[in-house]
Amino acid sequence: MNKKPCIPDKLPIEKLDWKRLAPYTSKATMAVARYDGTLVGMVNAAVLLSPITSREAVLSSRIEGTQASLVEVLRHEAGEQYNEDKKGDIHEIINYRRALLLGEESLKNRPISLQLIRELHSLLMQDVRGGDKTPGTFRAEQNWIGKKGTPIEKARFVPPNPLVMQDALEDFERYVNMEDADPLVQLAILHAQFEIIHPFCDGNGRLGRMIVPLFLYQKKVLQRPTFYLSEYLEEADEEYRNRLLSITNDNDWQGWVEFFLVALHQQAEWNTKKAISIFALYEEMKVHFASITHSQYSQTTLDAFFNRPILNSSDFLKISRIDNRGTANGILRSLVEDGVLQIIREGAGRTPAIYVVCPAWRSNPACIRQASP
Repeated sequence: MNKKPCIPDKLPIEKLDWKRLAPYTSKATMAVARYDGTLVGMVNAAVLLSPITSREAVLSSRIEGTQASLVEVLRHEAGEQYNEDKKGDIHEIINYRRALLLGEESLKNRPISLQLIRELHSLLMQDVRGGDKTPGTFRAEQNWIGKKGTPIEKARFVPPNPLVMQDALEDFERYVNMEDADPLVQLAILHAQFEIIHPFCDGNGRLGRMIVPLFLYQKKVLQRPTFYLSEYLEEADEEYRNRLLSITNDNDWQGWVEFFLVALHQQAEWNTKKAISIFALYEEMKVHFASITHSQYSQTTLDAFFNRPILNSSDFLKISRIDNRGTANGILRSLVEDGVLQIIREGAGRTPAIYVVCPAWRSNPACIRQASP
């Protein structure tokens, strides 16, 4: 049986049972608001949330088959060498994190647009797998989804042909910047529609997940675009894919939206607990670093290692903004002697030493615990 390319529905979706959606929207809205309230109370949110952003980059890339861990990414950035296959996976994760930050910065001056989406895709696919498939350019050929080597006749899903895709993208851009009845329901529709359109030859899943925090930020649902769904979607991977397929097979937008709102609710609760835990850890470490180092640089030192739990001495000097190498070395030495840091590679000649936050640190979040040597 030949499978024909799908024709995406026009947006907005009209036939939703809003009465049935009410309890889902209520729970998701309150949970996301609680998470946002937690962020508002953080003085140094960019540093405090950097572990969550790094973890999202790993999880979202892993859904697409990337095998590198957060530890490997951090060790690579600190100067450790890996084989070419592993380096490729690591660069995919680094690109994802850079694209997230580019999206956040861009939304300060302009709304989500097809042009911004192309720019994010170009950065996402720079020098990695699929980087030869016209990064930053919407596809001009038919694609399909299925196991590797599956012909289009046996595909699980066939996105719209390029001509239909262009109209659907323009419709997507218009809808992303209009006001609909509920922003979370609008986000559910936008995420699904992007995955249905599948506008690029590669990287659609990662970019579709990236749209989630950017849209919440644009709609002022969040003060910072640091709400990521990959953790939930990875756990519910089969249902996630089946729900998306049910939209095009059975026109079941209702079931999809309900699933997505449950995902937002659950992920918001997880995120709130993580943010509170990270904030408490940061405050505890701030006091401890000050008592150990007796230095005016104690907080910039903490910020450096909170942002990158595995760090070489040269990068530490730059990130902490310490203008004297002797002072920096003294701070590092005192932290090692106290047991807060461990050396995982001694410095030699022009090769800097590599330090890691000790995994035994009390209340350490998973993202820092994983940085053990």
